[in-house]
Amino acid sequence: MATRLGILRASILGMSLLLPIAGLSNYDAAAQAPAAAGPKIGTVTAISGSTINLTTDAKQQIAVTVADGARILQLAPGSKDLKSAQTITLTDIATGDRVLLSGKAGSDPNSFTASRVILMKAQDIAQEHEKEQADWQTRGTGGLVSAVDEPSGTITVSIGAKKVAIHTSSTTKFRRYAGASVKFEDAEPSTLTQIRAGDQLRVLGTKSEDGMSIQAETIVSGSFLHLAGTIATIDAANGTFTLKDLATKKMMTVKVTSDSDVRKLPPEAAARFAARAKGTAAAGHAATAGARPVAQPGPSVPPNEEPQRRSAGMDLSQMLSRLPTQTLSDLKIGDAVMVVASQPESGSSNVSAVTLLSGVEPILSASPSGAAMNLSPWNVGGGGEGDAAGSGSPQ
Repeated sequence: MATRLGILRASILGMSLLLPIAGLSNYDAAAQAPAAAGPKIGTVTAISGSTINLTTDAKQQIAVTVADGARILQLAPGSKDLKSAQTITLTDIATGDRVLLSGKAGSDPNSFTASRVILMKAQDIAQEHEKEQADWQTRGTGGLVSAVDEPSGTITVSIGAKKVAIHTSSTTKFRRYAGASVKFEDAEPSTLTQIRAGDQLRVLGTKSEDGMSIQAETIVSGSFLHLAGTIATIDAANGTFTLKDLATKKMMTVKVTSDSDVRKLPPEAAARFAARAKGTAAAGHAATAGARPVAQPGPSVPPNEEPQRRSAGMDLSQMLSRLPTQTLSDLKIGDAVMVVASQPESGSSNVSAVTLLSGVEPILSASPSGAAMNLSPWNVGGGGEGDAAGSGSPQ
């Protein structure tokens, strides 16, 4: 929508844009696993003797019996095969470690007998996260997709007023967020064909000297709904509230979940953003249908800094992670909010909040559609030049 809030969330990545199973996903487990059962991948929640309690990546809780004589190997971060794996024992496995199990199903759906355990230690995962985060901060770029040319494999991304060409190849890895989650582990493998104009996109790759093109190594994309309005009702028991979206005039029901990032903008910061909105709202209303304005990239500056020290293009997402957190119980009927939400199912008015920002009354008064402000549903690595999304990495 032409005069929409841009896209938001503090931390798409407190956890970095890292392989969702921290290196184990690079290993072709399916090809190596016994035919009797598919592999199990997840996080160790408890271990006692030869029994491992595991939460799989599919959120299933299973009890794993490690068979006598089972091979137990430790994999180094980033390894793509088992050539460098070290043989270990069950006592080397601890809560929080990641494991990939080969074996056979047990007597019920929540049990499994492992003939091989491939381990990656929690501390190794943390170190790999730090490396990935640093890489995204250095070489990551984000913006809104303005065009996709599938035959050439080129995606055009708008970063402020600048258009950057993202060149993909057969080695480019694609991932896409679905539903209400912007956690990287919830992102699913994707393809170029799933990316559409208007999507939020983050790319890791090598930039050209002039910064106008990037050879993509990894691309993360997603499509989100942007709402702005005043809370009409609150249902605390169901964790929902309703508001009438200022842009579409539709009444929407928004669910606040444990994954929702709820923040409050301090009055002094809201006043400064409102002053900016008054000067840019006219340009926002003149945008062509379907376009989403994005603030010019600029340095992130605390809200109590003098206005002249801020970049004219500083957007809300750049300061989001430093704002006070809230819960649904802190909100009340009549509060003005800006929301980034999951896309609703066809014909539905029910969405889940990815990010919710309150304290925005002055902003919406200055620019009723919220056109002048820019919220981003994630911060996937950035903070560098040309990054309109802020710092962090995919989560």
